[in-house]
Amino acid sequence: MKAFLLGVAFSVGLAVLSGFAMQDLFSRPADETFASPSVRVGDDGSIAARGFSGEAR
Repeated sequence: MKAFLLGVAFSVGLAVLSGFAMQDLFSRPADETFASPSVRVGDDGSIAARGFSGEAR
């Protein structure tokens, strides 16, 4: 029972530490992550910037 609880505590601790490491080290904004010539990220690719009203004709 002691080994099981130690394993559970280790797993939870590892998950929490990994979560913080993933947020701090590997997170980037979408405009950096998906930056390529064929992807529209930002105001230029929005519906409002292209002049679409969205109303039915």
